Amino acid sequence: MQVTVRDNNVDQALRALKKKMQREGVFREMKLRRNYEKPSEKKARERAEAVRRHRKLMRKRMEREGY
Repeated sequence: MQVTVRDNNVDQALRALKKKMQREGVFREMKLRRNYEKPSEKKARERAEAVRRHRKLMRKRMEREGY
C-alpha cells in the first residue's frame, strides 16, 4: 500500500493511509487475529456476516424498488 506525501503534508498522507487501510479491512483483520478463534466460532461468525450482508442488500433493493 502506498500513499504519496504532497507539500510535506504528512498529516494528510496519514489520513489517506488510514482510509485505505480501513477500506481494505486491515484493521478488522488485525482485530480478528489478535486472539485465536476456534474453527466452529469462525464458521458461525462468517455465516452471521453473510446473513447480515444479504439482509442489507435486500433492504437496499427493496428501497430502490419502492416497497
